[in-house]
Amino acid sequence: MPGYYDMDDILMEDEPISVVFQVGAHGCGLLDPGSETIDIEKGMKMDLPYWLAHQLHLRQAVSISVPASFSQKTRKEIQADAACVDLKGRCPYFYELGCKIAPLVGDKTIGSFLLYAFTDRYKEMLSKSHGAPAVTRFSSRLTKEESQLFEAARSSMAAFKKWRTGGSRLEKAAILGRKRKRTVPLGPSSP
Repeated sequence: MPGYYDMDDILMEDEPISVVFQVGAHGCGLLDPGSETIDIEKGMKMDLPYWLAHQLHLRQAVSISVPASFSQKTRKEIQADAACVDLKGRCPYFYELGCKIAPLVGDKTIGSFLLYAFTDRYKEMLSKSHGAPAVTRFSSRLTKEESQLFEAARSSMAAFKKWRTGGSRLEKAAILGRKRKRTVPLGPSSP
């Protein structure tokens, strides 16, 4: 488990996923705060955290439906203008959850959709990170993964500008300043 102690991974696995129970579950009605009964009946829809939905799916107790973050509506919005879509508001861990949910729902198009969304938004992230110092409106729409890349690009550009303006000059090594004494090559010895 590579992300066992990773706080972002823990928070990502707490994202709610819509499931439909394939079997009845006695005494599990507490999972749904709006439920009036203590039992869950077969066919009941409910939102569960990803970690629980995944484990129940492996046991074939629930079927997982595609989250709204990856719906056709979201796909059309991203195809129209990916940089303007507020992915953070839909799912702060959009890419990571998409990679984990794709094999569970059996939708093979999620991978190509994630790739398209990332590459299209990445161009905009890089251009904005090199521009104005305060881009809060744009950065508020970025997912956690994109925010980390955005900040890395901003700090990289700041370090480059500092270097270019003379923040740290390169100096010539002392050994390069010395003149070397030339030696005359010895020719073939004559008898």
